[in-house]
Amino acid sequence: MNKIQEFKVLHQSNELLLLGVAWDLFSALSLEKAGFKAIGTTSWGIAKSLGYPDGERIEFDTILNRVKTILDHVNIPVSADIESGYGKDENTIVENVLKLADIGVAGINIEDSRKNQAGLKPLNEQCRLLSKIRGALEKSGYNDFYINARTDTYLLSMDPYNEMIVRAQAYVESGASGIFVPGLKDDNEIKAAAEQIAAPLNLMSVPGLTSCKKLQELGVKRLSLGGALYRKLQSLLDTCAAQIYESQDMSLLFD
Repeated sequence: MNKIQEFKVLHQSNELLLLGVAWDLFSALSLEKAGFKAIGTTSWGIAKSLGYPDGERIEFDTILNRVKTILDHVNIPVSADIESGYGKDENTIVENVLKLADIGVAGINIEDSRKNQAGLKPLNEQCRLLSKIRGALEKSGYNDFYINARTDTYLLSMDPYNEMIVRAQAYVESGASGIFVPGLKDDNEIKAAAEQIAAPLNLMSVPGLTSCKKLQELGVKRLSLGGALYRKLQSLLDTCAAQIYESQDMSLLFD
């Protein structure tokens, strides 16, 4: 079984997939050592670690190289966050996905929010893109490559649940393997979404949405750490650095 097939199977298990989220080799190795069965990258974390804001402000080759470094050193499946695709046209986005598949990535997250203007992409445009990506992957022999279609209705829409369901169902019909809904937090809505969407539901952990056991009971198949681990590590680093400087003593480094 190759990594693409292994990643797909993890979403079919009765056990919720807790996805570790890495931004560099150091974080990826730590997650693998801890026992995580798969890793996703965070575009936000990668950009942040390089001194850039999120929102496709860095070149795709930078993402590609960072992901390849991780792939070269871990033995578990890796999924890449590519925001809206890092391309101004559909052909470029499709080429970017194929480049990731060619270096060994098992799946992607691709979102429906715009980068250069407000709002979500028109539904038909995103569906056409997903269909092109799926077609190109299958033509290249990557039949089970995991397309996790992210919809940002809860981040941007006035009618988040209904719009999310419409988009999720259309994305699945267009070739998406799973649906990622950041911002979905209400228990009743989570349960209803899991029942209405004919594909694994992926959520992002936020305060109040942290229990794998509870989310599994609601029908969630995958939970992502998002940028929380990066933020936690940054906070710990800031605290440690401040304590060393203020105390003029390095003893805490050796406790």
